[in-house]
Amino acid sequence: MNHDTRHPISSEAAEILENRRREVTATLGALVEAHPMITLELGCGHGHFLTAYASAHSGEFCLGIDRQGNRITRSLRKQGHAGLPNLRFVRAEVRQFLDCLPEGMRLARIFVLFPDPWPKRRHIKNRMLGPSMLAILAQHAIPEAELFLRTDDFDYLEWVEANLSDSVEWRMHTGRVWPFERETVFQRKARSYRSLSAVTGDPARKG
Repeated sequence: MNHDTRHPISSEAAEILENRRREVTATLGALVEAHPMITLELGCGHGHFLTAYASAHSGEFCLGIDRQGNRITRSLRKQGHAGLPNLRFVRAEVRQFLDCLPEGMRLARIFVLFPDPWPKRRHIKNRMLGPSMLAILAQHAIPEAELFLRTDDFDYLEWVEANLSDSVEWRMHTGRVWPFERETVFQRKARSYRSLSAVTGDPARKG
């Protein structure tokens, strides 16, 4: 199990985490043969965006994850109502999910929409798209895989841009048009927002 040993967890909590890991592993194991490449949304919320995206992109297998059970419950309702064979939602923390990802399953597109910006300096380590996470995502991605981020926190955006500039696995894709528009609850509430895209590839091609 992956947890911070500096902050021990109870045996009950450890059992819950291990059971969830087994569930995620079993779910992905049942999908990998039929769906070796996936479009992934990290932090799918209530599933609004990914359900609409999957409906418009029947040739892509779309998988959304979120660590909050109530969000996944709502997402699963949308999945059931939509009846889309190319859509799944799984309850999982990001690193847990990537740890469970089968060797034969690769990321083709990754969406991160309005993530928690963790604005306090002491909490920056909790932000999703830090250097180590970018490296792990790249390890599981196909060549020229695409990463799309949209946020209303411009400090967070600049932080991710700096991480991408330093990354040997990713390069900014400044000319890429946002591939699909579906207004989310966070986007509707945002006064303004910005987007960026990046691709995996040869760092010599940056710029």
